[in-house]
Amino acid sequence: MSRKAKMNELRFYRLKAKKKMNSPNPEVRIRYKLEKEACLIEKLRKYEVPKAPAEAYDPEILTEEEIHYLKRTGEKKKNYVQVGRRGVFGGFVLNMHLHWKKHETVKVICKPCKPGKVYEHADELGRLSKGIVIDIKPNNTIIFYRGKNYVQPNIMSPADTLSKNKAMEKYKYEQSLDHTSEFIEKLEKELEEYLEHKAWYHKAKESEPQDFADDNGCISTLS
Repeated sequence: MSRKAKMNELRFYRLKAKKKMNSPNPEVRIRYKLEKEACLIEKLRKYEVPKAPAEAYDPEILTEEEIHYLKRTGEKKKNYVQVGRRGVFGGFVLNMHLHWKKHETVKVICKPCKPGKVYEHADELGRLSKGIVIDIKPNNTIIFYRGKNYVQPNIMSPADTLSKNKAMEKYKYEQSLDHTSEFIEKLEKELEEYLEHKAWYHKAKESEPQDFADDNGCISTLS
């Protein structure tokens, strides 16, 4: 499909969506927003990358003295990588390995970060980089240790991660879904109330007395 054809198709869908959003029928407007949420969820499924089989490796056991030393070292050093809007992607893990080329530890700063998300990032990065989580700070900073027997892998961007561009696209869909989901419960209630009102109106209309004229032109009421 040519670029012009894609733009025409996109314009068509935008006009169609605008027509539904501005429809005088509240049922059409509400159903459009509910369909939008389902569509966003479907789109996000395309960005799900199947996890690679876990490789067998022996986790290193660190003493309390070693952990204390690595905490202090990690805090003092200025080298860091930041988990931003894109979240964890292939290039991010590559940057961690580049830091470990010269440093034993690296700080991972999660900003912006939803409550509790820092622990998910710590688990995910630990799995992808094979690094050891030394500490998780209250300011959403994670200190990773490369390990005593660290060897830089040949492929530093894991295959089961998104590219930088794909991660950004996923973030935009997630933001749109979060914004839409805030009103879904309210919209579902509004739709239910509208359908109840519609059913009541039709029932009331059917039960109204009907007027008819006889052969002499006299109007009678049928109840």
